[in-house]
Amino acid sequence: MGLEKNLKRRRYIAFVILLVICILWVLPILWSLGTSFKTDIDVATNPISLIPSEWTLEKYIELFNNPDTPVLRWMSNSLIIASINTLLTLIVASFSAYAFSVLKWRGRDRIFWFVLSTMMIPSVINLVPLISMMITFGWFSTWWALIIPGLGGVYSVFLLRQFFLGIPKELFDSGRIDGLGPWGLFRHVVLPLSKSALFVTGLFAFMGSWNDYLWPLIIMSGEVTEMQTLPVGLASLIGTSNTDYGLTLAAAILSIIPVIIVYAFTQEKIIEGVSRTGIK
Repeated sequence: MGLEKNLKRRRYIAFVILLVICILWVLPILWSLGTSFKTDIDVATNPISLIPSEWTLEKYIELFNNPDTPVLRWMSNSLIIASINTLLTLIVASFSAYAFSVLKWRGRDRIFWFVLSTMMIPSVINLVPLISMMITFGWFSTWWALIIPGLGGVYSVFLLRQFFLGIPKELFDSGRIDGLGPWGLFRHVVLPLSKSALFVTGLFAFMGSWNDYLWPLIIMSGEVTEMQTLPVGLASLIGTSNTDYGLTLAAAILSIIPVIIVYAFTQEKIIEGVSRTGIK
């Protein structure tokens, strides 16, 4: 009885803690959603209220009709860049993880841990060398500068490597007996068993590219508005002296809708993929 009471107490405490975290996470989104439907007067008089006194779509209409705020173009730019980045990241990360987990070569683990240690280096330190490289390659103010540098993500390699290490060695031995070489093992053994891990890795890469702000802001500086990505475009809506909070939050709500929809329909695969890679 005492053990059962302790378990119930722990579950109750865990439920309360998770409920508080959930409320703290949801409240800003609900406030942003409510504010995007408010009038300018309502925003000024009732800034804290979650529910508008008068519901209106004028901010969304203004957002789509204003030629200075091509939100759909910004969203399409971000979608194209994030999709290409995700596809190339999966290719590069899966090959690298395969080499660091299945293939046998001298110094493999030492080199991997050295590569993994680079995650401790703040990304800001790499800005100047990266900008210099982009200028040398002639990629400054182009989408290639937004896609290629992100392919070296060590976390994606680490995530897939952890999953590949969990594949039973007997499957590789059976494949070698059947005459499969390194490429055959990768194609017919590793890839079919790694769909959940590849899905999670791709989702993380997509969200990272979709939400990236600092690098596109720097590398696309001076470009026309139509070439900007969504985070940079949203930042341009914030004025230095006068900010239209309803308009800004309406754009922000539009930007998070795709991510919420994707997560709502794929959360089971995300949990499965993360748990099977050994990342808790």
